[in-house]
Amino acid sequence: MNLCWWGIDFDECTIDITAKENTDETWEWHIKDHEERTVPISENTTKHLIALQEKYPPGYPYVLIPKARYDFIQTERRAKGDWTYSDSRLDIYNNFYRQFGSIFRRAGIKKKGKFHDCRSTALSNWFAQGLSEYEVMRLAGHSSFETTHLFYLAIKNDYLDKARQANVGLGLKLAATENDLYNV
Repeated sequence: MNLCWWGIDFDECTIDITAKENTDETWEWHIKDHEERTVPISENTTKHLIALQEKYPPGYPYVLIPKARYDFIQTERRAKGDWTYSDSRLDIYNNFYRQFGSIFRRAGIKKKGKFHDCRSTALSNWFAQGLSEYEVMRLAGHSSFETTHLFYLAIKNDYLDKARQANVGLGLKLAATENDLYNV
C-alpha cells in the first residue's frame, strides 16, 4: 500500500520495494524484513499502472492510496500531528477491504479474499511457471524456505491432477513391460 510512483520502472516492468522517509509528501515506512528488493510485474500490469498514473494529478506520490484519502491524511492527520509510524502501516486505507471485496464480486469470485492473497497467488504462480524455490523465496523477501512453503507455495488441484496422469502413464508402461516379460 506504500508503493510510490517513483518505485515503478515502467520500461523494465519492475517495482522496487524500498523504505520511505518522512517528508512533506511521504510518511515513514519500513519494509517488514528491512530487505529492499526488486520484483517483476507483467507488461499488462505495467500498462494498467500507466493508465492509473495518467488519472492522478501531479504531486500525489502513492499508487494505491486514493487522492481523497491522501488529502485527508495530509491535511487532517499529519498537519495536526495525529500521524504515527504505526498509522503508515495500518491506517493508510479507508474502506479498502470493502472496495477490494467489490473487485472480487465483479470478477465472479465468491470466496472472501484478502489483499495479501494477491501476493500468495503471485508467488505460487512464479513457482508453477518454473522459478526455483530459492528464486521465489528471494523475490518474496523471505529469509527461510519454511515461510515460503508454509504460507505461499500452495499445491493446486491441477498439480495433483498432473501427478495422477503421470502415475497413470507410468502404470500403463509397467503393465506393458510386465506383459512383455510373460510373453517371452
